[in-house]
Formats: sequence, C-alpha cells, structure tokens
Amino acid sequence: MPAADDLRTVRDFVRLAVSRFSEAGIVFGHGTNTALDEAAFMVLESLHLPVDELEPWLDARLTREERGRLANLIEQRVTTRRPAAYLLGRTYIRGVPFRSDERAIVPRSYLGELLAGDLFGGEGFTLVEDPERVERVLDLCTGSGCLAILAAMIFPNSRVDAVDLSEDALALADENVADHDLVDRIELLQGDLFAPLKGRRYDLIVTNPPYVDAEAMEALPAEYRHEPTLAFAGGPDGLDIVRRILAAAPAHLNPGGGLICEIGTGREILDAEYPHLPFLWLDTEESEGEVFWLSARDLGVV
Repeated sequence: MPAADDLRTVRDFVRLAVSRFSEAGIVFGHGTNTALDEAAFMVLESLHLPVDELEPWLDARLTREERGRLANLIEQRVTTRRPAAYLLGRTYIRGVPFRSDERAIVPRSYLGELLAGDLFGGEGFTLVEDPERVERVLDLCTGSGCLAILAAMIFPNSRVDAVDLSEDALALADENVADHDLVDRIELLQGDLFAPLKGRRYDLIVTNPPYVDAEAMEALPAEYRHEPTLAFAGGPDGLDIVRRILAAAPAHLNPGGGLICEIGTGREILDAEYPHLPFLWLDTEESEGEVFWLSARDLGVV
C-alpha cells in the first residue's frame, strides 16, 4: 500500500480504495453495490463532504491528518471486513442520515426506497392516496429506527410505534429518533412483534423482519457476520417471522389500512402457501418481487 504522504487528493484515495477493495474481494451490500461507490462513500463521509457529490471534490488536496485517517480507514475496511457504515458510524437512506453501529443491522431496505417514492401520495398508482390522512403507523422489527423515522417524515400527521426484540437496537433507534427531533411522534417499544402493542390498530404496518434462511445463514460473508444474527435469521426457509406477522396483522390494522413487508427471495413459497391472499409484489430499482403489499381488506379486515 502506498504511504499516505504519496497520496494527495480525494482522487488518489478513491483510486486507492477501489484497488484495495477489488484486490481483497470485499463484499458490498450495505448501501453500496460496487467498489467505486463504497470508496466514494467512505472518502466523502470521512471528510464530512456530501456523499452524493464526488466529482467537485476529486482534485481537492488533503491535509496530512486527513490523509492518515483515510489510509487507516481503507485498511480497516479490508482487514476487519467491518461494514463501512460501522467504521464511519453513519449511513444514509435516500439522503437521510442515520447513526449505525453493531447494536443493529446496517440501515438498508427496499422499503426505504418505496416509502420515499411515489407509492404513498404520488401521481398515478398509489397505495396511500393522501399521506396526511395516515394517523397511526407501526414499524415492526425497527432495528436502528430508520423506517420509523422515514414514515414519520412521509406521513406528517402520524404517530409511529416502533417495535424490536433487541434492547441494544432500540437504544440506537432512540439516538436516531432524537437526532431527527421525532421523540414526540415516535414511541419505541421492546418486545416480540405485536406483543407490546396491547390491541393498538394502525393505518399502515411497515416491516423488514429477519428473513434469511438457514442455508444462507451458513454462507453469510464476513461483512454480514459483524451484524446481529437476530436481525437476519428467519428459520429454515426464512419465513418463520413473516408467517407470524401475516397471522397477527389483521388484529392490528384499521379498515382501509395495509401491510407492506420485505421478505427477500421467498415469493414463490408465500404464493404457494397463501393462495387466498392477493399479494401485490412491488419492485424497486434494485429488487424484483422482494416486497409485498396487502390491504386490510385483503387480510379480512372490513
């Protein structure tokens, strides 16, 4: 690896990071998908520059302290295999920043893209025509609280309950909620799925539950093994928790409400197992058929 003093600009360190990441065969998937995207994120975030604007900064010259810090950060990413979000303590969903550390899974969800897209109050086809009429939202398996926070932003008149089994995850979520000044609108609850809710009903249930099957759990790359196992393991076929959510959700939905759930690659299993449910499978820019929507009526709530 070149000495930090031989590298002068942002361009130099992005190039170094891409080379080191490619050579080492590190695995992405925590908000970036390529060596270049990961390198740009790490360099820009470390320098407190906008993470979506690499071009203007490429020829910026760095101080000795900045060069040493970046060289160390790149080497840590390669040698420890810790996700970049953990090394930097921060990541983003659709430009919204969140604290990130080993207490919870790194924030990344197709639901974030869908929540921030046109499916809720957009033109044309929409799941919720008027976001201002959504008053109660539930985020199950909230982790770092990112989806609860996005929901509170998108549905301005809502109160959001965010549930997780992990006390550590909820401690991190509490910090994120405070960072976004949403303490008065988001309530964090510790417990197993719907257990702590005591009969509360919602206009929208959002959930990104653990859904990795047993075979995939055995093959998780090193980067993913830094994250809490609890946030991944979904049983033999990955759908144990999804089944529990489908069974209990009707008792917690208001008429006219709905459930949106990320389930990974289990679409064929669910379609075969629940032929009576008209799953609406939603695609994103990076996924196909890994998120479903069911209205309250679909689930028998009238």
